[in-house]
Amino acid sequence: MKRAIAGLLMVGALAACQDGLLIVEDAEGISGVPAAPRAVAVTYYAGSVQVTWELASDWNGEAFRVYSRRVSDASWFFIAEVTSCSGDFCLYEDLNVVEDVTYEYLVSAVTDGGVETDAAAAVQVYVPTFSPPPVPDLPYVVALDNANFLTWGTASRGSDDFSHYKIYLDDAGESLLLGETDSEGFLDLLAANGSTYGYIVTSVDADGHESGGSTIMEGTPRPDFTGEWVYDFVDVPSASGFFFAEDESDLPVVDGTDPGRHFRLETDANGWWIVPGPDAAIYPDGFQTTALKCSVGADAGCVDVASAPLTGYVTQDVQASTQESYVFRVLGDDQQIHYGVIRVDLLGFDQNDDALMIFDWAYQLQPGNPNLAPGIGG
Repeated sequence: MKRAIAGLLMVGALAACQDGLLIVEDAEGISGVPAAPRAVAVTYYAGSVQVTWELASDWNGEAFRVYSRRVSDASWFFIAEVTSCSGDFCLYEDLNVVEDVTYEYLVSAVTDGGVETDAAAAVQVYVPTFSPPPVPDLPYVVALDNANFLTWGTASRGSDDFSHYKIYLDDAGESLLLGETDSEGFLDLLAANGSTYGYIVTSVDADGHESGGSTIMEGTPRPDFTGEWVYDFVDVPSASGFFFAEDESDLPVVDGTDPGRHFRLETDANGWWIVPGPDAAIYPDGFQTTALKCSVGADAGCVDVASAPLTGYVTQDVQASTQESYVFRVLGDDQQIHYGVIRVDLLGFDQNDDALMIFDWAYQLQPGNPNLAPGIGG
């Protein structure tokens, strides 16, 4: 049943229309009576209520009026007039709501002459308490080659209605949204070498309430053979393989099925695994180290793998752990034995929840030489 109300209705009149004001039943087809809005619905998110509705098939360009009231109110309040819609869909966003209150909304169509037809029924929505999750804790950045990897603690997950995180770039005090993720990691591939970037992370609950920002974390990408990363073979197979490149122009990260790979990364419920390639073997035990290489001027407590073991290599998978170095014996481009080493800096997930491993690496160009100090060009 459609209801048509003749004349210019004020707020109180709309409320009274349900108590005997002029109502025209079966209004469809009556000349001058506007088509009532259809499928009126309301949703709450992030401090606002969105009121939506669809255009009737016989809609003729009439405007719409949106009315609202708290369920405890006796009268309706006119809050907006909507004169344009997108396609067959209309939207109004009510920002004037308070927490812990249930609201009702009614939408009507109205002609220029003041003939008004309201929707068949009012719709309700509850506005919950504005209580965002805790601010993300322990934020820090791992600087990579033309990228920054952001990670932080899990304190925000203590909230029962935790949903996801938002990552912002801090630009001279202004926050620019970079992306969103539901894991404690984000890979910024837009960061360029030689520039310092500041980041802020917030947490968001299921109703869109956002926490305050974390402390600013900074990272400066730099070109070197640190900060390499590969993905899990199942998550991103095209970037899960690695080979010790002999030329700086060669990209060492390859497809996990590439026959020239020296290893690829795989993960399962037990952790991250280094899987040797067809022409590679790995020493089965990782070495606890504080750096890939302890160069001149390193502190007295620096620990690295200066020389590769000569025997004991295996072709089985080896479980990876952070802050450990793993030594490889591989067949080089010259078809002779070479030694290489990687040091795992971080095992985690990016913003798409894809598993990855970030590591530093070195490679001995002289065949048969176990000394791992010389890297590319050494």
